[in-house]
Amino acid sequence: VQLMESGGGPAQAGGHLKLSCVLSLSPRKWCMAWFRQVPGKAPEGVALIGPDGWRSYADSVKGRSAISKDIDKNTLYLDMNSLKPEDSAMYYCAAQDALPICIVGGLTDADFSYWGQGTLVTVSS
Repeated sequence: VQLMESGGGPAQAGGHLKLSCVLSLSPRKWCMAWFRQVPGKAPEGVALIGPDGWRSYADSVKGRSAISKDIDKNTLYLDMNSLKPEDSAMYYCAAQDALPICIVGGLTDADFSYWGQGTLVTVSS
């Protein structure tokens, strides 16, 4: 399984970015996630979407971000609005199948076997 993120880059506080992650297979039956990581810290689960479409978000992005998937395009998205400098991080998409749950707070990065290479988001004030 291969994943490739895109859409990161520099942004202004209050701005918008849309991250994409193309998968080598359909995300229909997988738990899909966006994690972010800053140097020296563990990856943080930002948003997850389950096989049934159930979405969950970290408190840090709730109300400002939306995770979605396009089954026909094998693509996962993360729409980020009202960006803050603290959103600056390397963003990774991750995928895993056969998980009993798929919610932020219920899983960690260790639960995901498949990862993209990351896309860097830098938000300036």
